Amino acid sequence: MNSNEKKMAFIIKVKELIEPVVLRLETIDSKISQGKVLRPQYYRNEDLKKMFGLSNNTIIKYRQTGILPYTKLGDIFLYDSGKIDKILKSNES
Repeated sequence: MNSNEKKMAFIIKVKELIEPVVLRLETIDSKISQGKVLRPQYYRNEDLKKMFGLSNNTIIKYRQTGILPYTKLGDIFLYDSGKIDKILKSNES
């Protein structure tokens, strides 16, 4: 067997090993793509600022007035993404 034949045999073997993995990844990808949007369970202040254009002062005001439910973990404020979704849906016009 010359070197080109050895390379081809190696490539074929690698392809055979990788193919089942690729098929599984495609299956996982299609299941994820069927309407499930991946999002975190909790947002942080930075997420709310980026997603909704809120300022620090507005976030603080919403927390203090009860508009924005939160959980505090040490010095970190966490906002349940499910509750945020409910708030947004309840305020639809």
